[in-house]
Amino acid sequence: MQSMNPHATACRLPGVYARAANPLPRTRLCGTLLLAMIASPVAAQDGVAGIAVPSSLSATELDGVVVIGRRQNLVGEAISASEGSVSQAEIAARPFLRSGDLLEFVPGLVGTQHSGSGKANQYFLRGFNLDHGTDFATFVDAMPVNMRTHGHGQGYTDLNFLIPEAVGELHYRKGTYYADVGDFSSAGSAHFLLADRVDRGMAQLTLGEDDFLRSVVVDSVDRGDGSFLYAAEVQRYDGPWTQIEEDVYKLNLLLKYSAELVGGRGALTLMAYDNQWNSPDQIPQRAVASGLIDELGSIDTSVGGESSRYSVSADWSGAAFGGQFAASAYTIDYDMDLYSNFTYLLEDPDNGDEFRQVDERRIYGFALSQQWDLRRSHWRVGAEGRFDDIDRVGLYRTRARQPVSTVREDAVQEGSLGLFVANEFSVSDQLRTYVGLRHDRYYFDIDARSLPINSGRADDNSTSLKASLIYKPLDALELYASVGEGFHSNDARGTTIRVDPVSGATADTVDPLVDSEGVEFGARLYFNERIHATAALWRLDLDSELLFVGDAGSTEASGASRRDGIELGLYWFGNRWLQGDFEASWTDAQLSDAAPGSNDIPGSIPLVLSAGITGRLANGWFSTLRVRHFSKYPLIEDNSVQSDGSTLVNLRVGKDWRDFGLTLDVLNLLDSDDHDIDYFYASRLPGEPTEGVEDIHFHVFEPRSLRLSLSYRF
Repeated sequence: MQSMNPHATACRLPGVYARAANPLPRTRLCGTLLLAMIASPVAAQDGVAGIAVPSSLSATELDGVVVIGRRQNLVGEAISASEGSVSQAEIAARPFLRSGDLLEFVPGLVGTQHSGSGKANQYFLRGFNLDHGTDFATFVDAMPVNMRTHGHGQGYTDLNFLIPEAVGELHYRKGTYYADVGDFSSAGSAHFLLADRVDRGMAQLTLGEDDFLRSVVVDSVDRGDGSFLYAAEVQRYDGPWTQIEEDVYKLNLLLKYSAELVGGRGALTLMAYDNQWNSPDQIPQRAVASGLIDELGSIDTSVGGESSRYSVSADWSGAAFGGQFAASAYTIDYDMDLYSNFTYLLEDPDNGDEFRQVDERRIYGFALSQQWDLRRSHWRVGAEGRFDDIDRVGLYRTRARQPVSTVREDAVQEGSLGLFVANEFSVSDQLRTYVGLRHDRYYFDIDARSLPINSGRADDNSTSLKASLIYKPLDALELYASVGEGFHSNDARGTTIRVDPVSGATADTVDPLVDSEGVEFGARLYFNERIHATAALWRLDLDSELLFVGDAGSTEASGASRRDGIELGLYWFGNRWLQGDFEASWTDAQLSDAAPGSNDIPGSIPLVLSAGITGRLANGWFSTLRVRHFSKYPLIEDNSVQSDGSTLVNLRVGKDWRDFGLTLDVLNLLDSDDHDIDYFYASRLPGEPTEGVEDIHFHVFEPRSLRLSLSYRF
């Protein structure tokens, strides 16, 4: 069980709603509004709260023409209550600690970290401990972010390569009800759209405690019918840890060219990311209680890693074949080298339990889609292909980053092809239907270099049916009933495994694809751009939580599961100077086949609350205050050991002038020592019994820290 492991709107955007191509051409007005927000949380003096307005547009023109982000009216457009969008202005206004925290814009999603900030966040949503991304699909433009058959964990989602200031908009959808999303999307999906251009360039320097330094520049240059967007980010950080310096060095580069092309709109994007860091991993509670280390201490100070990602992607969309056609393609070169130690001296008293995980791959993929409007019907058909050529995915025993032995080393080729068709039909002005069908085919070829008996080939397919009934009794109110089937792929190595590489015992193979079924009843309320509310009652059944565990090189089983939940979102725009939001999510998650009293899913958070308020004065002062709380949750199946939950408060205060901006972020405002994440498992410290000690292992919030940013717009 992975959770037990320690380790028609005004702007149509890519692949988001039933009627959207991937991507559709954007109007010049929509592009200007989306992309001009890059400069600062509030880029124009006369903008409405939370939405930056280009100097060529007044607030009145904005209110009368287009609204984006949380203020977007999806009544008459959405196919469920659990979808929405976030603008760049909203992204820029929120203080956050790490790039991966961007996913916390998805209502009910919690992003935590149990290791160094160069590693992917750990995510929680709808009763899932998503580990680093399993069951939640993430995309940046045309490219999938989730790494399948990954060295550290299936579906690994590392967003460190994303420059937040270069994101034009974020779209999210929860549930299994969308035909254009396949693997990893049982809990939901998020789609980050990079900007095409910015109205004004921006350079920013941020300095903070613990040697935090971040420098970023974003600008665009227009050439004829096209635009070059370029962005660069450099970050250094040592962290507050008492026995280890994170020594983060991160570099991001982005170059995007977009232009009118052959009667449509095309873009070519180059991205480069490189990062290295040391890891202040989770620590045993007893080590802190005994005084061996403090809450900011480490047991193994030699762990850490490095990672890189280089990509080229292209897309085109325009009128063709009697409708709207879109095509995209990408190639990604990815590497990760990660050293960890979670059990210390439990498995190898002589050398310690440090291990190295390696992932070296290239990814190739494409997506095609075509749309037609036929009277009351809107049709969309599409095809998606992806091929992961993994030259090496390995697990090794190490000591102070020096090799000791090989646990498992493999080369994997994994390919998939997905086809989908979706129809949205307007029965009347009040009633719509959505029906989608998706078929996915997977192929696995595993070369187990270290243990050839585990080599082999496997294949599998999944057919998913989706449907929604949408009723609008009032212009401001829409009701939804949605059902859908989904799936996630398992690690390819688990599909052909015969011998456990650690114990040598016979091992059972896993199902290549694991099916899920979801149902949801929801409502969406939209009052005159002042109040936007959503509510959803949902259920999700998963056939198996059987997953390959990259940290151990083997599989763990937990059987089928059921999750039931209620979600509420309330977004208030009091006036152009003030806005607020409140989101609540409650989930009951149970293992379906386990006996009562031992059927809780470890790492499943029952209650998540999030709230924020953003204000702006006419003289350029602005402020954002945000609170995130998640409740106690079980760490083992009988719920006899729990995490205490946590509450985090962040504050941003700043002032904008015409060309300059000054911002102060106070992260962890109340200096809480709550835990970012907790696990319960056995580890062994020096002098302890050979069988180890079962204990809570935790990663504490980073103490209150100040970060001051100076920005210049040009």
